Amino acid sequence: MAHSPMVTTNSPTRVAILENGDRLNRQEFERIYAESRIKKAELIEGIVHVASPLRHTYHGQPHSQIIGWLITYQAQRTGLAVSIEATVRLDDENELQPDAILFRLGGMPR
Repeated sequence: MAHSPMVTTNSPTRVAILENGDRLNRQEFERIYAESRIKKAELIEGIVHVASPLRHTYHGQPHSQIIGWLITYQAQRTGLAVSIEATVRLDDENELQPDAILFRLGGMPR
């Protein structure tokens, strides 16, 4: 059974936190993530993965180049959309935040 890790504070309220390796379903993950200060976490096969801080050379610069390429590609084609770091719900055990998404319009993204 999935568990929700808790941290005890001085207040009577307990605050849920996300940690790498937690096993949760998507509903639990979304509830705890909404209450947390974490900037990026993903649920993959029911396991929480919290992102590490990112560096310019290894992530920021390549990320900006990929976004530029996708926007240029989208501008030359019809029926495509680009999204950056949007939540993608695949099923009850998988919720991702990819750095970039290129998808066809007319599908079922929300």
